[in-house]
Amino acid sequence: MTSPAKPRFRSQDWFADPERSDMVALYLERFMNYGITPAELRSGRPIIGIAQTGSDLSPCNRIHLDLAKRVRDGIRDAGGIAMEFPVHPIFENCRRPTAALDRNLAYLGLVEILYGYPIDAVVLTTGCDKTTPSGIMAASTVDIPAIVLSGGPMLDGWHEGELVGSGTVIWRSRRKLAAGEIDEEEFLQRACDSAPSAGHCNTMGTASTMNAVAEALGLSLTGCAAIPAPYRERGQMAYETGRRIVEMAYEDLRPSHVLTRESFLNAIRVVSALGGSSNAQPHVMAMARHAGVELHPSDWTDHGYDLPLLLDMQPAGRYLGEKFHRAGGVPAILWELLQAGKLSGECLTVTGRSLAENLAGREARDRDVIRAFDTPLREKAGFLVLSGNLFDFGIMKTSVISQEFRARYLSTPGAEGIFEGRAIVFEGGEDYHHRINDPTLEIDENCILVMRGAGPIGWPGSAEVVNMQPPDALIQRGVQWLPTLGDGRQSGTSDSPSILNISPESAAGGGLAWLRTGDTLRIDVNSGRCDALVDEAEIARRRQEAPPEVPASNTPWEELFREKTGQMATGAVLEMAVKYRGISRKSPRHNH
Repeated sequence: MTSPAKPRFRSQDWFADPERSDMVALYLERFMNYGITPAELRSGRPIIGIAQTGSDLSPCNRIHLDLAKRVRDGIRDAGGIAMEFPVHPIFENCRRPTAALDRNLAYLGLVEILYGYPIDAVVLTTGCDKTTPSGIMAASTVDIPAIVLSGGPMLDGWHEGELVGSGTVIWRSRRKLAAGEIDEEEFLQRACDSAPSAGHCNTMGTASTMNAVAEALGLSLTGCAAIPAPYRERGQMAYETGRRIVEMAYEDLRPSHVLTRESFLNAIRVVSALGGSSNAQPHVMAMARHAGVELHPSDWTDHGYDLPLLLDMQPAGRYLGEKFHRAGGVPAILWELLQAGKLSGECLTVTGRSLAENLAGREARDRDVIRAFDTPLREKAGFLVLSGNLFDFGIMKTSVISQEFRARYLSTPGAEGIFEGRAIVFEGGEDYHHRINDPTLEIDENCILVMRGAGPIGWPGSAEVVNMQPPDALIQRGVQWLPTLGDGRQSGTSDSPSILNISPESAAGGGLAWLRTGDTLRIDVNSGRCDALVDEAEIARRRQEAPPEVPASNTPWEELFREKTGQMATGAVLEMAVKYRGISRKSPRHNH
């Protein structure tokens, strides 16, 4: 029996082209200056890129500076050649005006690297929110074998014997500060105590959500997403990931073989069962569009609403990342959905096996943390898509609707699930912070806080500013939340029930542009409607008025981003980019 033919990798177009020895010499020459040999590069072994997202500017991903060593070990042991390179940094907490600008920018840079350099396959290192979608988007555009290695969450945070989760503790402490229960020093200390080690958010914020999405899509090794960054298993996972990507290179197992409509629907279902971030919506849509997979905004309701909350983890629950990992992590959630017939188990994954095969024996080990499908924390706890005369698309994360909020706003006898309130409109985050405690606004329990000017064009980038808390006076009276909506986002670590990602945004001519403080809004979660109760003639008159002012761009990229980026409903992608797919199949032109 003859062995299968050894594949010829695209890197050989650089290092072993018999028709252009002059170019081969040029490509080889400068690699010699750090000690690699011509024999290695000309051996026909796959060159594996390590897309390094770790840096001092990206503390959530900084663990990858160490993990890359274990990835290299795995690549070398499996017969590959590792080449590590930097990726544009993304850091949600610190990047101003918003890190949402960087997802598409990192995507562009990574596409150019993977296409224009002699790379046969790639390890995508992920962690902070947007590093996961930007890497997967680029891998789909280029379509070389790719695998996701997440850096993992921080260890659990503790403050005076209380679990304090990253991000979530800030939003909760902000309310305590407003109520006069803590002072500013205590506020800062609670926040600092939530970050005790290397890793990304230890809550089910956007970072944990998106790395779970990568695993649900089949792009990570089983169990990768939830391992805390400092655990020994994280280094072991890095090694196995390095080994596996070499095998994938030989198998030519590309993202286009893994990413299907069913795999994306699996991802939506998993986000719901986890109580995951509302930021997953534009990221999942963006990844699907770059993969050429048809996904609709309504899929979030059709496939992700009527599902139970299975994970008891902040912000929708009590626990943090370490307990989630020890309970079984993402595979245990997937296992529950599979047993309940809510998951497409036949989807191919980077292991070379189906999702169902990967999940054999992965039942949860701690039923206090991961509930059985038929005994969940909450029923129908997924994502609800809304529309109305103000917008075509908005999304609401229902797993964070507390019993208190439901009793106050969604339990009127004879009108359950319906709330009418007076709109209080803010022109961006600065306006909100300046005026939220203004007594002349007369904000009470029957008001709805509205944030506009916070979308992809208006901010620009879309900002996490919709999770607005009530005025201090209301908080001191025990009102912890008001209904909120806006054309921006909110932190995935927030426990605020909000209607988010509204499209079209006010800066693109959406209905929030004509909404006025004092208008009555009617929200009906039963029908998925949100309407301003304003006469059609008055709406037409307001549309003739000058729209809200949009701040000027401050950088060339902000201007380009505004020009090329679409709305949140469809992923806020660079619209001209989605037509580029599978570009690695054509070798780029020589450079001399």
